[in-house]
Amino acid sequence: MTETTTDTRPDTDTTTAAAGGQPAPPRVTVVIPAYNEAGHIVPALDRIFEAVQLPAEVLVVVDSPEDTTVPVVEHYQHTEPRLRWLHNTYGRGPANAIRFGIDAARAKVAVVTMADGCDDPQQIDDLVRLVERGVAVAAASRYMPGGAQVGGPLLKGLLSSLAGRSLRIFARIGTRDATNSYKAYSTDFVRQVGIESRAGFEIGIELTAKARRARLPVAEIPTIWLDRQHGVSNFKLAQWIPKYLHWYFFAYGRPLTLNALATRHTTEKD
Repeated sequence: MTETTTDTRPDTDTTTAAAGGQPAPPRVTVVIPAYNEAGHIVPALDRIFEAVQLPAEVLVVVDSPEDTTVPVVEHYQHTEPRLRWLHNTYGRGPANAIRFGIDAARAKVAVVTMADGCDDPQQIDDLVRLVERGVAVAAASRYMPGGAQVGGPLLKGLLSSLAGRSLRIFARIGTRDATNSYKAYSTDFVRQVGIESRAGFEIGIELTAKARRARLPVAEIPTIWLDRQHGVSNFKLAQWIPKYLHWYFFAYGRPLTLNALATRHTTEKD
């Protein structure tokens, strides 16, 4: 099966049929940025399709059609029609892949999760329901009661925990884990305020900070994060810390309207 990489919105929906025989639109779009994951992505996909009960589409977004993830996903598609891969044309890197995936989403809720299997997909349905109830951002939190981070670099974990807890206390941001990439978003909210990140995984803190500045609700539920068992992480701590700090301090600013945030995004693009 070959994916048409220039078409971000397919002609047909493969989710559960609605009454009257018409295809039901997905309630969630799961966006997975991937870079040469090859077979490492299969266990993560297995767990996602086992855990998610809501009508869903799953988009694996790669920077190149030659990425080693592509043939694995194409083979997986033979038995899982909810799965597609997309060629990210916004520019290389995880931030652009996530932007591309959210722009391609057909659901009103997009959940970003990683291809390495570190995130627990058991939380996806609950995250979606929180957004459907009215929150702009729903975070899977490692740092609230019932959550945990198992493994991973010690310094990265300490910095992430400190940032998340301080933002919740002093900026009242609504979650103890603003830096975690594993979040659900209202796609309407994201398309209104835009995504300015172009480097790494700082999109999670950017959109949480924007929701706080817009005084929109942010919620969290606990999750247990497990360090990847295979392959090499693409997280570049030293390179991305300044990006995270920018959005960390942005969260403390005065309230902004959605129009003001959208204008800021347009200015940044120009």
